[in-house]
Amino acid sequence: MSKTKVNMTVLEYLSNTIAQRGGAYLILLDPDKINAANLKKFCLACEKSGVDGFLIGGSLLLSGDIHKVVTDVKSYSKLPIIIFPGSISQVDENADALLFLSLISGRNPEHLIGKHVIAAPRLKKAGLEVIGTGYVLIESGKQTTAEYISNSKPIPRNKPEIAAATALAAEYMGMKLIYLEAGSGAELSVPNEIVKMVSETCSIPIVVGGGIRDTETVREKIQNGASIIVTGNHFEDESNWSKLKEFADAVHIKEPKEV
Repeated sequence: MSKTKVNMTVLEYLSNTIAQRGGAYLILLDPDKINAANLKKFCLACEKSGVDGFLIGGSLLLSGDIHKVVTDVKSYSKLPIIIFPGSISQVDENADALLFLSLISGRNPEHLIGKHVIAAPRLKKAGLEVIGTGYVLIESGKQTTAEYISNSKPIPRNKPEIAAATALAAEYMGMKLIYLEAGSGAELSVPNEIVKMVSETCSIPIVVGGGIRDTETVREKIQNGASIIVTGNHFEDESNWSKLKEFADAVHIKEPKEV
């Protein structure tokens, strides 16, 4: 991870990027949906366009090999690789960090703490940087894979106060990030009202992903307090790769300071 400074953690790198550029931009790679033949080309395009790092993982892996994807991406790019785990099997010691997701919007104990107890020893052995993350599903117009697999209800789109109180509880519990998730391929992105109230209520970085398909939506999320933007499905289509820089520029609302 040579883009970061020596001894800098991934969380510090993201925090520095947010402070210096106004936001950080991550691309989500789902091992089930990756075209291996184009992966190198895509990684290089991301790095050239100003993407700040990769999330790797998915709610349900059928044929994808997360170890191979992490290894390949690491050989193609110097950007940080962060595991976005859909299950306890999605751990790879070659990654730079892992989001330790607790599904705080639901009431399924397995996804609040149950799976975490099983995963913790494996993570310690792997030596990964573990970033405690409050994961909040937001109603997005249709049932998402994350919602179905986790057997939990999302927070209603018209209830920003519930999202804000939930996120604040996660911060008080010591989590380092809040991830507001509309879901992979969501019809609707997280409402700006929810992003705004959560960001105004909490003092930790707010990640927003799901249903983001244009730069106008990116700007709206950043202007309403999002710190990190995640896109995935939109750039699985190679015809959209030319827009990578536009998305990165919409996130990076500050000019970098010269050192």
